[in-house]
Amino acid sequence: MRSINNPVHAVLLRDVVPVCVAYTLVGLSFGAIATSSGVPLAVPIVLSLLVFAGSAQFAAVGIVLAGGSAAAAIVTGLMINARLMAYGFAVRDALGRSLCRRLLSAHLMTDVNTAIALQQDQPAHRRALFWQSGMAIFIVWNLAVAAGGIAGRHIADANAFGLDAALPAILFALIRPNLTDSATQRACALGSVTTLVTIPVLPPGLPVVSSVMGLLACIGVRASD
Repeated sequence: MRSINNPVHAVLLRDVVPVCVAYTLVGLSFGAIATSSGVPLAVPIVLSLLVFAGSAQFAAVGIVLAGGSAAAAIVTGLMINARLMAYGFAVRDALGRSLCRRLLSAHLMTDVNTAIALQQDQPAHRRALFWQSGMAIFIVWNLAVAAGGIAGRHIADANAFGLDAALPAILFALIRPNLTDSATQRACALGSVTTLVTIPVLPPGLPVVSSVMGLLACIGVRASD
């Protein structure tokens, strides 16, 4: 009973387990798309271990497959992951005090475990959920990418399965309760519209980055009011 009533365990079961299922689907999709497009199996596996950032990995591989340079892929990945700097300030009390723990926490930081941690009022719960959900996602993601990469060598078109849509859907479900005020809703709407409009004209990966401009525009308008 004590374990069942533990709020950390309750959140892990309610929020983290569905997220891990989504990460499994997206990881399978990423690995399969990479290897079915001719990328060596070692590339998505090593990339996932060292980078561990799904959106940046999709963007980097997409740019290279579209004929872009490695430099463009790296710069795009860095721009997409720049948001993690703000995440670090938001959950700094959950990261640990030693340099080693902070570096490890930076590697494990994702949209999901940051969002889950921010929902907790007690520092101990925030810290436990950040680390436990981060480790769970890291393990699941890398296993799924490896499995997808192996399967992708036998799949003609991995994009046809549409598995990469699972994670954004679940992430939206996690943050939806916080989209209560009109200013936040306008910022998210403008960021989404900016991304959709720029998809046909910008290189792969950059439309996601352009959404930040929409968010900043809303913040600027709100600050001037």
